[in-house]
Amino acid sequence: MTNYRERLWPAPWLFISTALVIPASLLVFLPIDTTAGVVVAIVLYLACVGGLLLGSPVIEVTASEFRAGRATLPLSIVGTVEAFEGEEARAERGPRLDARTWLLIRGWVSPVVKIQNLDERDSAPYWVVSTRHPEAVVAAISAATQRA
Repeated sequence: MTNYRERLWPAPWLFISTALVIPASLLVFLPIDTTAGVVVAIVLYLACVGGLLLGSPVIEVTASEFRAGRATLPLSIVGTVEAFEGEEARAERGPRLDARTWLLIRGWVSPVVKIQNLDERDSAPYWVVSTRHPEAVVAAISAATQRA
């Protein structure tokens, strides 16, 4: 049973800026062959878009664990969970960041959650994970740990 699920889709501006591969490839291939230039431009743009979409991680809270991308953190070893937005989120991703922290951050998603890791065998004291809805993630983790 999933309490919360979110995919960190790229922001629209990223797809627009990726479209710059089209004129760049046309500039290189049009002098060789017009058809090849257009085909290469389209294929390269679609490959960029596909890479962005396939590389979008999923954040999920289940009854027993927190998943961020391919990594999982059992809720039994989760300590405090905090939500940060705006300037506070920037500080958590930067100046206040412990070098040992496990990160799943995306530049196009500003808010983050900070999840304390109580596993003494793990060198990461906490996780910092990008999310568009930090309060919902905190609520889902709290609800799941209370039920357990």
